[in-house]
This record gives sequence, structure tokens and C-alpha cells, in this order.
Amino acid sequence: MWMSASAHRCLSLHQRTVGDGRRSGKVQHCIISQLPELRFSWLSSFRGFRGGLGEDEPECRDGVDTEKKIGSIFEDLWLLVGMLKSGTKPTGYVLNKTLSCCAKTLSLGLGEQVHGMAVKMGSELNVYVCSPLIDLYGKCGMVWDAHKLFDEMPVRNVVTWNSLMCGYLKAGAPEVAVGVFSGMMRSGVGVSEFSVSAVLVACAQLEDGVLGNQIQCLCLKSGMCGNVVVGTGLINVYAKSRDVDLSTKIFDEMVDRNVITWTAVVLAFVQNEQPEEALRWVREMRSLGLRPNEVTYNNLLSSFSEPDCMTFCRQVHCCVIREGFESYLYVAVTLVVAYSECGCSLGDYHKICSCNPFWNQIAWNAVIAGFARLECRQEAFECFGKMRQAGVCVDFFTILSALKAAGVTSALEEGKQVHALVLKTGDGYDINVQNSLVSMYAKCGHISDSKSMFSSMKERDVITWNSLICGYANQGHGTEAVELFKGMRKAGEQPDRSTYLLVLSACSHAGLLEEGLECFSLMKNDDLIDPPASEHYAVVVDLFGRAGHLREAEVFIDSMPIKPGLSVYKALLSACLVHGNFDIATRWTRRLLELYPDDPGAYVLLSNVLATGGNWDDAAGLRKLMAEKSVQKKPAYSWV
Repeated sequence: MWMSASAHRCLSLHQRTVGDGRRSGKVQHCIISQLPELRFSWLSSFRGFRGGLGEDEPECRDGVDTEKKIGSIFEDLWLLVGMLKSGTKPTGYVLNKTLSCCAKTLSLGLGEQVHGMAVKMGSELNVYVCSPLIDLYGKCGMVWDAHKLFDEMPVRNVVTWNSLMCGYLKAGAPEVAVGVFSGMMRSGVGVSEFSVSAVLVACAQLEDGVLGNQIQCLCLKSGMCGNVVVGTGLINVYAKSRDVDLSTKIFDEMVDRNVITWTAVVLAFVQNEQPEEALRWVREMRSLGLRPNEVTYNNLLSSFSEPDCMTFCRQVHCCVIREGFESYLYVAVTLVVAYSECGCSLGDYHKICSCNPFWNQIAWNAVIAGFARLECRQEAFECFGKMRQAGVCVDFFTILSALKAAGVTSALEEGKQVHALVLKTGDGYDINVQNSLVSMYAKCGHISDSKSMFSSMKERDVITWNSLICGYANQGHGTEAVELFKGMRKAGEQPDRSTYLLVLSACSHAGLLEEGLECFSLMKNDDLIDPPASEHYAVVVDLFGRAGHLREAEVFIDSMPIKPGLSVYKALLSACLVHGNFDIATRWTRRLLELYPDDPGAYVLLSNVLATGGNWDDAAGLRKLMAEKSVQKKPAYSWV
């Protein structure tokens, strides 16, 4: 009887476990994960093994499903074996059932044996035999073999086309899946709801709303829009394309909706960075008696990435605990990410991490990245060390998180150690790792090492150039930043908005007024990027202010084509404070307080200007007004 090497190991492990009386959850879960490969005689052994688990344990629930799969394939295989023993030639129906079971349980080896049997019997081109074979090969990552078999078939039905399409989707080739769907339409084979839902998945992966719109027209013509799966697929396409209006419109037109439909709409608001709306839809979903699933909560939690969302994050966390989803890997990891992105306290983050039931590669990466986000160097590298001691493989994401932790906290020694590990593991050729190394050395103040890393790179992208320019800007090397910017343009690399902002900042810090204005003019005339934003104008105002040209700064602000943001006003007021220009400061502060009455920075700046001009009573009165309005400035902090 055929048996894979992993199945041999699993059966041996099971026998040792039962013989020694050990039934640890980890060992049992490992056995269950391999059970789809354990054929025939193992079914009874599995039933005895499952007796060691509680009915509510996840491993037991997974095991029940696996037992059903094993029982199903056992029955169909027994029918095939019985026919062969009696000398009866298996029919296409029996081969179809057997191969379908192989596809469901990913039993590639067994499926290949049945394929060989079909070839010997002359049934290899039978549409009912080939369709499940294409499905099997596609699910097992052998999409080229699936396509080769597809091309050899003289007759194909809708199931055959759908199987090939799904194979390419699983292989991560959505554009080829769309091509298969187009070929299906041209061949005259009638598409089914499954065909449409599969091509909609491809559209969502491609984030192609235009193609999704064409599929929607096809659905309207064929009357498929009433199908809940098709409708949900359309919502998902528009959600991934960040078109909330079309997503909600499709939702409103649907008669039947399920949890997946609601989750797709929630995802639309998440993709559009509207966490409050996403939370509102989940609340409405619960009010109608629909219970959100783990995917709903996972999507919702992923939308919380700002400090203002901390309250929402805590509320959803309570729901997750009450619903029992905290034990799901991706929900637990997303909770860790959400709390760190919302800027929680270090104590709260430690509590969240300690509640995580999983400590695999994904969980370790999330925790290390969270500590890096919170600028906690010691904790980040302690986790990094524990991860390696636990024998968990360090991957690309681990390296990037560790380098980020070293960069944001100026931990040069730890950064060098990670660099040594990169050279050891062979990840040093990845451009993202190289960019992180350039950035890390620059943030740690070692601009020469950053430049050396930059020079050693064979390939560079816009992030590479930006990382070194940022290093020069932070170190006050304005001339070098401008020269590097010119070299970037000569090399044919298109600067982005961040590039221009970094060069402008470098010119501002170094007092390079003419070079800064020239850079700003280049940006305004660059048709390949969006027009300058408020932060770019703020840096130009700062450029004028540091040079003492306050009147020119005023004229520049009045000529802005967009509404000045808070940073623009603050840049001008800071310059007035440095140069002691009380008149301009008073005039512009009134505008600032009218536009942003609750911003503490405006009050503090004006108070400082008044105090510098000797108006101590007015400065004290302004501080008193802040207290009456309960406007508080966030206290600064230092590493010293």
C-alpha cells in the first residue's frame, strides 16, 4: 500500500505516543495535520487517538472534519479496490469519485496512481476523469501539469475550465486565471456562478475595478447578481479597488446576505482607511443577529493603526474574547499589531503579548515589529534572541523588524550584529534588506557605513536613494543631499514626494535657500508625481524663515494653491520666535487660533513669542486660557 514519508513518520509518532501514554496537544495536533495522508487502516487508530481530546478543543474539532474526509476517501477507494479484485473494469464514475476525494484531501501520490490506471484503461481523456485530475494537480501546486492535461483533452466542460482557473488562482497567477475565463467565454461553454465567483477572486487580487465592472455587466445579463456568492465577490472586488460607494451599492441591492457578505463590506471601509465606518457596520451586523466570524474581526482590527483608534481597539478586543476568537492565530497576531500601531503603553503591550497562545514565526515577527514600532530596543532584541533560541527560523520579515528597531533607537551594535546574521543567512542580496541596512546606519549616525552599503548595491530603487538622502538631511549635510538628489535624477530614478520632502528638509537645515527653491520648482513642474502637499509648503516656509526672509514667507503662504495646514503656520511662527518678529507672529497666530482652537502647539508658540517680546502678562493670560479650555501640550521626553 502506498504511503508517503511524512505519513510513515506520523504513524510511527502516533504509535510511540499511544504506547508511552503521552497525549500532548502539540503531538496530537501534528498527527491530525498529517491525517489526510493516512489511508485505510489508520481510521480506527485515529478514532482511538481522538478520545484523548476534549470535544471543545480546536484539535478535536479539526479532527472530526479530518475523520470525515478519511472516511469518505476510504469508502470510495474500497469501491475501486473491490472492482479491481473482482476483475471488473472501473467506470468513469468510480474514477471520478476517487480522484475527487484525492483532490479534496490533497492526496497527490494516490491521485497519480489512479491517473496511471486511467491511462492503462484508455480513459485518460475522459472529461469526467480529467476534470478532477486538473483540480488535483492545481491544488497540489502542479498547475503546469494541469494545463498540459487540459490542452490534451478533446472535450471540456464547465467543471474542467473552472478547475484550471482555480489552479492558477492558487498558484498566485490571477492574470492567467482571467485569461482562462476569457478562453472559456470564447469557447462557447456556458459559465456558472462558480466560474464568475472564481474570476471575481482574480479581479480582487489584481485590484482591477474596471475588469470587475465588466464581470458585473455579464452577471446582470445572465441574471447571476442575485446569487449571494457572486454578489459577495463583486463587493470584494470593489473593496480591494477602494471603491466604497460601489461596494455598498452592491450590498444594498442584494436580497440574500450572509456573514461573508457583511465582512466584505467591512473590508471595503478598512481598505479605504475608515475604521469608524467599519466598526459601525460590524455593530449593525450584530444588531441584526448576525455573528461576526474570525475574518470579520481580523479585518476590523487591521484598520486600527492610529492612536485615536485605541478605544475602538479595546472594544473589539473585548468582543473577540467574548466570542472565543482569541485562540485563532491570525486574530491573536492582528491584536498584537493593532495595539502596537495604536501606540499603546509598554505595559499593555506586554500583557497582549503574554496572552498570545501561539509562538510560531508569524507571532514572533509581529511581536518584534511591535516593539520596534514602540521604539523599545531592549525588548525587541530580547524577543529576537528568544526566537532564535526557540529554534524558530528567522526570515526576511524578522530581519527587517530587527533592523528597524536598531535604526529608530540608534542601536548601532545590535544593528551590526543583525548585519552579520544577514551575511550569514544569505539574505544580504535582497534589496529590501539592503535598503534597511542603509537606513539603519544612517539613523545611527554612521553616514560613512550607510554610504558604503549604498555603493555596494548592484540594484537601487527610490527607497534606496531616499534612505541615504534622509541620512544626509538628519546629519546636516545639505550639500551632499542635493548632490545625491542630482545623481538620482541622472541615474534615471524617478523621485517621489518623499524624496522632494527630504531634499527640502536638508536644504532648510543647511540654510541652502536657492537650492531648496530650485528643488521645489522641479517638484511643481514634475508631471509624474502629485502636486506638493501641505508638508512640502511648510518646509519651504521654514526655508524662508531660517534665512530670515519672513516677509517672503508671508507672500509665499498667501500664494499657496491649497489651504495652508497647521504645519505651515507653525513653521512661520517658529521663525518669528527665532528672529523676534512680534508683529507677524501676532497677526498669523490669530488666524491659527481661529482655524485650530484646540491645538496646544499654537498656544505655546504664541505664548513664547509674547514672552520673548516682554509681554509677560499676555503670555500668562494665554496659558490661563489654555487651562480654561483644557488644552494640554504633550510633554516631551528624552533618552538621557
